[in-house]
Formats: sequence, C-alpha cells, structure tokens
Amino acid sequence: MFSDITFAYKPFLYFLIVIPLLVGWYIWKQKFRFAEMQYSHTIFVHNVRKSLRLYLLHLPFILRILALIFLIIALARPQSTSNLQNINVEGIDIVIALDISGSMLAEDFMPNRMEAAKATALEFVEMRPGDRLGVTVFSGESFTLVPLTTDHLLLKDLVTTVHTGMVEDGTAIGDGLTTAINRLRESDAISKVIILLTDGVSNAGVIDPLTAAEIAQMLNIRVYTVAVGSQGLVPYPFQTPFGTQYRDVEIPIDEKLLEEIAAMTGGRSFLAENARALENIYREIDQMEKSKIDVLEFARRNDEYLPFLLLAMLFLSLEFILSKTWLRVTN
Repeated sequence: MFSDITFAYKPFLYFLIVIPLLVGWYIWKQKFRFAEMQYSHTIFVHNVRKSLRLYLLHLPFILRILALIFLIIALARPQSTSNLQNINVEGIDIVIALDISGSMLAEDFMPNRMEAAKATALEFVEMRPGDRLGVTVFSGESFTLVPLTTDHLLLKDLVTTVHTGMVEDGTAIGDGLTTAINRLRESDAISKVIILLTDGVSNAGVIDPLTAAEIAQMLNIRVYTVAVGSQGLVPYPFQTPFGTQYRDVEIPIDEKLLEEIAAMTGGRSFLAENARALENIYREIDQMEKSKIDVLEFARRNDEYLPFLLLAMLFLSLEFILSKTWLRVTN
C-alpha cells in the first residue's frame, strides 16, 4: 500500500474552487430555462407520472462536473510515495564470529573470557530485534553455529551451548572470518557486518586472515574486530591430577592484525580488557550501525494520474452521448 499521496503540481488543485460556482450557476440558470404555462387548475397534469428521463435530466451536468473534478486532479499529477526507511530485516545482516579456543578460559573476565563474550553477544542480539543475525565459531577450525536468522530465541539458545573444545584447539582467525563471510556472501542486505571477536594470535587454519579481509572488502562486508583480554599475565585454569590449578600466563593478542582487517573493510578495531569494556564496545557498534542505516532513506514516487484521467474521459464521453441522445434537451 502507498504510504501517502502527494501532488507534483498542487496549484492546479485551486481550480476546484470553480466547482461550487458552476453548480450555483447551473441551479440559477434552471429557473429561466423553460417557459412557464399558467393553468387555472391542475386537473390536466394531476395524473401525469414523471418518467425516468425526467428524473435523470440533470445527469449530464453531474457527469460533466465529475469529469472536471477528475481532470483537475489529474492535472495536479497525483503521485504515490513509497518510503523505505530504517530497514531492519532487509537493511542489515550481522554475523558474530566468536573465538572458542582454549585461551578463552582465562579468568581475567568474570567468570572467564568465554562466558563474558557469550553474555555480551546475547545482549547485543537484544539490541537488534529487527535484524538478521548469525553466529560462527572458530578455534583450530571453524563452523557455522547459527545461519542468518530473525529467530533470535533460537540463536540465543544455541549461543548458550557454546564451549571450548567443540573443535580442535588453535586460533584460525582467517578460517573464522571466511566462514562468516560465506554466511553473508549471497546476502542482498544494504549493510553487511561481521563482528570478529578473538583473544589470540592466528596460528591455525588454511586461509590467511588478510586474504579473508580482502574477500570481505570485495563483497562490501564491514568487519569490526574485538581483541579480548588483559595486558600482561592473566589467571588461567589448568587441569591436573590434583584438580584445577591456576597459573598466571601471558596470552598474546595480535592487535596489529585485527587493526589491519578492520581498516581494510571499513570497520573499526577495539580492545576489551574487561567485561564492562566489552559491553561498551557492543553498544558502540550498535550505535554506529544504527547511524549508518538511519540515513538510508529511499522514496519512490509513482505517477497515479492515469486513473483520474481515464475517469474524466469516461464521464465526458457519457455526458456527450446522453446529452445528444436520450437526455437531449431542446430549448
């Protein structure tokens, strides 16, 4: 349906003012149209019944007025306006590429990096109720956890089941990014976004991360990279025959690589050293994507004058035929 009707040439609508003037002139004219005959009594016409023709005597004038009204409207050039703004489902597709390598068990986040990443990802899903979202996970290998969908309840249920050890350990950033790209490759969304979250250095997989970034760039996919983890030594749980023991270890993050990936694709690179920072990063990404999509407004105007013009021609034709034949009036 049309969101509204506008007129390209609105001044023509002022000609509608003449319609009541023409009607008034016609009524006034009828008083002098026919000669009057005086009778001493009405016995001659008492039983004369009015014919259908007499009832429809003014129909040609009515048709002429209707034709004029529709002709004026047609001259004003009515247009239907279809506005497409703030498109969510068709406007933006987002895939979260989540690192599930063993290093995500580090407990510089509460309770650990993995659970903090999952919790903030779920909060981000809540921020985007109308978008299609998907989730891919990677470690030494990568796979799609949830394809692009608007079923966010299903997505959240599956995200809560994610844990380390689902695939061979390692950090295959290039493979993880490529899997996310494949989910967006055939998308016809206006905006396509990947949020790549990792806490390590690329040390596995068959695809170089920068090669994957070039592919994303070619497909107009924007990549936001998020480096998760504190600087320096962090507590990490080790399983031993005597139970879980903690040691402080250093987990290096290739921030330079993540910055290059983001820069190549038109995104931004972030560093989250705690859970609060990670929450703020997701909020910032949410706001940036909203600002990008909000300015995308499409207005398509279609001329709708033809139906009015056809109606005007139809009424004029009927008026001409009736006034020259069955409803012809002779003075």
